Amino acid sequence: MSETYWRELQAQGLAVPSDRSLHELTAELTTMLGDPDPAVRDGLAVPVILTWLDRGVYDDLMSGLGDGMAIGLSAGLGESGTDTVFRRSLSARILGACLDRGTEHALVAPDRVLDWGDRLATWFLREQDLRGFVPGKGRAEAVSHGADALGALARSSHLGAPELTVVLDVLADRLLLPTEELFSHGEPDRLAAATMQVLHRDLVPLSVLEPWVARIAAHAGVRAAYDGRDPYLVRGNAESFLRALYLQLALGPQPPAVRSDLLLVVVDALRATNPDHLRAPGEHYLGTRRASARS
Repeated sequence: MSETYWRELQAQGLAVPSDRSLHELTAELTTMLGDPDPAVRDGLAVPVILTWLDRGVYDDLMSGLGDGMAIGLSAGLGESGTDTVFRRSLSARILGACLDRGTEHALVAPDRVLDWGDRLATWFLREQDLRGFVPGKGRAEAVSHGADALGALARSSHLGAPELTVVLDVLADRLLLPTEELFSHGEPDRLAAATMQVLHRDLVPLSVLEPWVARIAAHAGVRAAYDGRDPYLVRGNAESFLRALYLQLALGPQPPAVRSDLLLVVVDALRATNPDHLRAPGEHYLGTRRASARS
């Protein structure tokens, strides 16, 4: 159908039309998620699907809708710099909404939730197109939408401590993968927000969280390697994430049970990985040690 059809439907309040089947409408909307025109995918397809989800239109069809979004995660996977990223990224966004709706109303069986989680994780770690914004075509944001979806997964009561620990590992793996361009469109904040969803479940103990933070801090602490590679490409994303996690732990509402102890762990990691910024007055940084400016 034409873009005009959907704009008229939007102007009329997005009531489900009776002239076409919901299956046909959804198939068209799913295709529109990959449209290079942001007015089509972000301005029409996403609002329609999310509105119908919120209104319960898909409640009896939630498993099928989520399965369709999970399939969309593999569309063009491995490509970078092409328009296929939009379909993958927005499939993750909608799948996250399916997970949230399913959790709120107990609509999705545990096995299917875990299957969606596996497929999300596989896509998230294999995604090669990390562009936040594409000039002329709008937001791509695969990492951000993937983090949001993993946060929705973490909110599911079907995940216990072992599965939540896997979610944390997936978030860290994505954060620490080699990159030629640092995250610059809020991805560290979204990854930290997903981490907070895990922490809010109050199931993962500090004994697991401490080495997890240490692993990230090890990357954040990399300095000059003298091998010709920009060390900031190794440490930059990890540094930004630790700062974002500290901010959300310190200022976020409804703190998790581990907040106080974990804050100390994160503060120690930030001090260790930012010696040049957190040195005492009168000291200057000399690579791996400090020296007094008066000595």
